Amino acid sequence: MANKKNIYWYCQIFGWSFFVIINAIFLGLSYQTTLNDYVFYFLTMPIGIGISHVYRLFVIKQKIINFKIPLQLFLIVLFSIIKATAFFFMTFGLSKMFGLIKTDLNYVYITSSIINFTVVFCLWNVIYFGFQYFQNYKRNEINSLRYLAASRESELNNLKAQLNPHFMFNSMNSIRALIDENPSKAKLAITQLSNILRNTLMMDKGKKIVLKDEINLVKDYLNLEHIRYEERLSYKINVSEDVQNCRIPPFIIQSQVENAIKHGISILPGNGNIIIEAFKLANILKIKVSNTGKLNNETPLTGIGFKNSIQRLELLYGNHGKIFINEVNDLVVVEINIPLN
Repeated sequence: MANKKNIYWYCQIFGWSFFVIINAIFLGLSYQTTLNDYVFYFLTMPIGIGISHVYRLFVIKQKIINFKIPLQLFLIVLFSIIKATAFFFMTFGLSKMFGLIKTDLNYVYITSSIINFTVVFCLWNVIYFGFQYFQNYKRNEINSLRYLAASRESELNNLKAQLNPHFMFNSMNSIRALIDENPSKAKLAITQLSNILRNTLMMDKGKKIVLKDEINLVKDYLNLEHIRYEERLSYKINVSEDVQNCRIPPFIIQSQVENAIKHGISILPGNGNIIIEAFKLANILKIKVSNTGKLNNETPLTGIGFKNSIQRLELLYGNHGKIFINEVNDLVVVEINIPLN
């Protein structure tokens, strides 16, 4: 607010100084001038600042900036004429009082002077109202962006909250299956689950996490599932060193691993394999989650994890965040593209 006031006063002083100097220069070029003539023109500066400032206070008090445009234009012209008239008689009266000019008043002189000053005050209005419109436009744009950001933040939080129950449901099902089959392994699975929950709570604090933290969570989850599936599940993780600290949406890899187990490994008799890769290509972080199995084109993958990932990538990165799924050499491959810049 203080900065805006400073700008206003700088513009006032500069604008009226420019008006006075230009008039003084043209006066000196056009007429035989005396010192009194120049003093007269320099007296117009504080008078012009005073009249325009009082007018500004009136505009703010009456909230003219909020009026409809046609009414604003009419008032600008009307008040410019009023200000020009006041400016003329104040400067003329002051000059007469101090004996700076000896010109007598006549209709032509008064009319031409008021018209000239009306143009000056109209220009002042154009600059002032133009600045206000620009400020309001920026304010509205910022408010719109804040609203959009808040909406997206809320949507992201909802999507992330949607994954936690889904993830917990899958993990608890794995442990439940082990309780009767192998109680000792079930105890180990509970320990693994506690590690996962601890990491999950840390992830809930932000809308993005470091890639290596997501990978650690995925490892814990795969170790938990390995207790359940034993030799039916093996996995390999290959993450380039230069992308370890890249930031990604939480659970973006985890949810694809869950899908890989649910739609691939769980329906295979054995030798199920999951491969996780992450590397940089140009300005894109590429993440691939591959699993042994076949892609069913008749019923495309539309589970919570996959749809959730599509929505979150779109919210965070727009058209630059992509996710694809296809089948390559008896492997179902999910590829995630995240822009690094």
